[in-house]
Amino acid sequence: MTPIEAWSGKKPSAKHLRVFGSICYVHTPTEQSHKLEEKTEKGIFIGYSTQSKGYRIYNLKTKKLIISRDVEFDEDAMWNWDEEKVERQSVMIPKETPPQQQQEEGTDQAEMERRSQQAPGSPRRPPPSEEIEEETPPRRTKLLSDIYETCNFIMLEPENFETAVKHKVWVQAMEEEIKMIEKNNTWELADRPKDKEVIGVKWIYNTKLNADGSIQKHKARLVAKGYSQLPGIDYTETFAPVAPLDTIRALIAIAANKKWKIYQMDVKSVFLNGYIDEEIYVEQPQGFIAKGSEEKVLRLKKALYGLKQAPRAWYSRIDKYFMDRGFRRSLSEPTLYIKSQGNDTLIVSLYVDYLIYTGNNEKMIQDFKEDMMKTFEMSDLGLMHFFLGIEINQEKEGIFICQRKYTETLLKKFKMESCKTVTTPLVTGEKYQKEDGSQKVDGSIYRSLIGSLLYLTATRPDIMFATSLLSRFMQSPSQVHYAAAKRILRYLRGTKDFGIWYKSTNDAKLVGYTDSDWAGSVDDMKNTSGYTFSLGSGIFSWASKKQATVAQSSAEAEYIAAAATSNQAIWLRRILEDMGEKQEEPMTIYCDNKSAIAITKNPVQHSRTKHIDIKYHSLREATSRGEIELKYCSTEEQLADIFTKALPRNKFEELRMKIGVCHKHIKGEY
Repeated sequence: MTPIEAWSGKKPSAKHLRVFGSICYVHTPTEQSHKLEEKTEKGIFIGYSTQSKGYRIYNLKTKKLIISRDVEFDEDAMWNWDEEKVERQSVMIPKETPPQQQQEEGTDQAEMERRSQQAPGSPRRPPPSEEIEEETPPRRTKLLSDIYETCNFIMLEPENFETAVKHKVWVQAMEEEIKMIEKNNTWELADRPKDKEVIGVKWIYNTKLNADGSIQKHKARLVAKGYSQLPGIDYTETFAPVAPLDTIRALIAIAANKKWKIYQMDVKSVFLNGYIDEEIYVEQPQGFIAKGSEEKVLRLKKALYGLKQAPRAWYSRIDKYFMDRGFRRSLSEPTLYIKSQGNDTLIVSLYVDYLIYTGNNEKMIQDFKEDMMKTFEMSDLGLMHFFLGIEINQEKEGIFICQRKYTETLLKKFKMESCKTVTTPLVTGEKYQKEDGSQKVDGSIYRSLIGSLLYLTATRPDIMFATSLLSRFMQSPSQVHYAAAKRILRYLRGTKDFGIWYKSTNDAKLVGYTDSDWAGSVDDMKNTSGYTFSLGSGIFSWASKKQATVAQSSAEAEYIAAAATSNQAIWLRRILEDMGEKQEEPMTIYCDNKSAIAITKNPVQHSRTKHIDIKYHSLREATSRGEIELKYCSTEEQLADIFTKALPRNKFEELRMKIGVCHKHIKGEY
């Protein structure tokens, strides 16, 4: 008798137990496949999900872990891991044989298509659904992406040194990395210490692409296995600030207003430039072990990629560089540096190894660039045009930012590049809840989609509310939630060329809008707050967030939303002042609830506000100091409405235009 049977009196079922490591076939959801594709994908059973009733399957095609309940098992067949290992290690440059023949002769085609790079100007084709290559029917015509991938088999990103050393491009990339490390005087040979742990190193390979998908360069990076470092012994401080996108967009908005040009530089091997205080030893890298000193190790003088303290070491050094050259660090944003000489201004924003800079004096900008080139190994990228997947078009009338290429890649990833389009991201009036009665879907696919959409909101505030709303169901998504997420993709396909237009204007006043959807959440009756800020034209800061508490009235919900908006407003006001855009008058925040405005101005409302958390009353203090002025606007003029609820088409398109989101060819007409 088992313990569970003794406790419950029921004999447990073992029907769901399967042979570990057996071959299985996972059903592909209808929404994830086309009509003519295989309906299953081959995988290996590796366990059971602890979060839902499903099996943990290693997908042999995508090389990823998935969780599914709809699985067919072949428990008499087991996967030969040794054969897989041999296949991966025996990757060679293909001879001049026909592509069809190469596929039939046993090359790991699924691995090749997963790792190879996209042809310039040619869309990537999803990997074929067939897993057993000898059963693959011959294809009479070849896609351009097939031909490109076969001809450029050498461009695979190797998973280990043994594979990389067989290809000339990766050998050259490793040699360049070692030259950079030695030129930087990063380490020195030393005897193996007896009382110190020696940290291992490994090679990481990556093919860097241009904005159009063409290959920029093959990069080999030597990284330390920092996971073996001991806190307090091998490192202490690890945090290094990174510029938030609000700061980047604020800089773009200011440059557009003043008609300044924005430039960009990249620090080569950025983490190799930081100095470290700890005594750290690493093993000699594969392929570059000093002859006659095979038993020795390397003592680090500077940081190495992979070390826990590497980001902190780099930030400390670049911060000292700016301070020594007369720059002033913003107290509100530690990655923002400003240098003023009379009426001349130079602004620099730091994002790890990227430096984005602008100003009103070209000579001052040129001197800064030349000095950076002398101090560090730099890549001059010229005018800022591509940054973290964001495309930046600088024109005389203003600056347009978008993520068109990223949107196309996202649609391709989820096989929605040919879907029907819709005019709004969400259906008006539709309510979503955790338990809606529909069947659960693969959480990993759903989370991947929502995560991708969240990054797209960097230039697409029009999908902010929809994405934020659906992100609440990532733990246990259903078919209803997934269908709603796919609707966002359908909307994006029709608006993939949209972005934010920052036009040149003389009105550089910081203006905000705040709104709240009272009891909008069906599950817990909590509210959704939304805000937006602009500096003369397109918005540069926005948010759509679920409130932490339940409000007893719409006025209370609006008051809490306004308090969060005021916190953001004070921070934006300070960084804009640091960048030379001082706001002389109290900053205006528009709210469409008169009762909420009255609460901020009249303490007699004590009986209605005594239960509200004290942190929200900072709004009153900011108002009394004259930093913020909360003004009334009608619901029709409330721009933040687009961040709190699903709107009908006409209203949605009107607000989308007012916040500066438009097509790249019709920008500036609103």
